[in-house]
Amino acid sequence: MADYVLVFTYKNNVSLMLQASDGTVMALGEKLGALCPDAYMNGYNWEALLRYYLEKHAPDILEGMDPDPEADMYEAHWPLTPENEAKAKRFEEMIRSLVEHEEELCRLVQEECGEIEWD
Repeated sequence: MADYVLVFTYKNNVSLMLQASDGTVMALGEKLGALCPDAYMNGYNWEALLRYYLEKHAPDILEGMDPDPEADMYEAHWPLTPENEAKAKRFEEMIRSLVEHEEELCRLVQEECGEIEWD
């Protein structure tokens, strides 16, 4: 399994981290940027795109989420509960699927670029 996204617990949080600087993620980011000039895929724009995607497909994952993007990564944190651990794992699986089967994100960015609140 690719290690560009992982879920971990620390103190009283469960967290998900996506490495925007990973080669696989960067290659996808370049494709998305070619489809939409605003889609410069740093950690902040991964946050914008993933939030947009979750609002449409899994809004429950956003409940209690505290996003924390940086230039080269995207992190999201939830209070540590069994329910939030399950959310984080679902989100991890969703990201892996979107990255490894990039057609969905490419279609989304191409068709809905103007609807996404890019950084």
